[in-house]
Amino acid sequence: MRYIFWRVCVVPAVAWLMIFQACPAKAQVAKKLPNVVIVFTDDQGYQDVGCFGSPDIETPNLDRMAKEGIRFTNFYAAQAVCSASRAALITGCYPNRVGILGALGPGAKHGINADELTIAEVVKKRGYATAAYGKWHLGHHPKFLPTRHGFDDYFGLPYSNDMWPYHPTAGKRFPPLPLSTASRPSRS
Repeated sequence: MRYIFWRVCVVPAVAWLMIFQACPAKAQVAKKLPNVVIVFTDDQGYQDVGCFGSPDIETPNLDRMAKEGIRFTNFYAAQAVCSASRAALITGCYPNRVGILGALGPGAKHGINADELTIAEVVKKRGYATAAYGKWHLGHHPKFLPTRHGFDDYFGLPYSNDMWPYHPTAGKRFPPLPLSTASRPSRS
């Protein structure tokens, strides 16, 4: 099995994992498509993963993926903020062009526009099954969630894990942190 491993370092909070599994849509597909896994993390230093030299942090699964696939070592984020960097990654556009600036919070009324073409929608046309696991942070209302933007499956947080009522400095400014499945958010 072949993995493509993209390691990216950007700023703030939790790991975001999008998985595209090779599931040909038609039986006539001549050759098996390679699996593609994009690991997008916040607050990660270069040496926070074993395959990049961490002497203290054990990451055997990520290390194995890097060994068996392709490991990219350079990347430029369109913005060093959660929502904007994710918007750029999944649309291939500058986040300002798609209307996502900074980090969307639980009070945001906007999110990723339905007219934006996402990487999930592109690879689905090639026969891939798609999923997003972890922090989405591109809008928490149902119309903005991953399953409305080309992802077949989703399990994660619709906004940042540091936007919750027990945050040490934000206090009661944030509502309870919801855990979302598919396109329906639920309270954890």
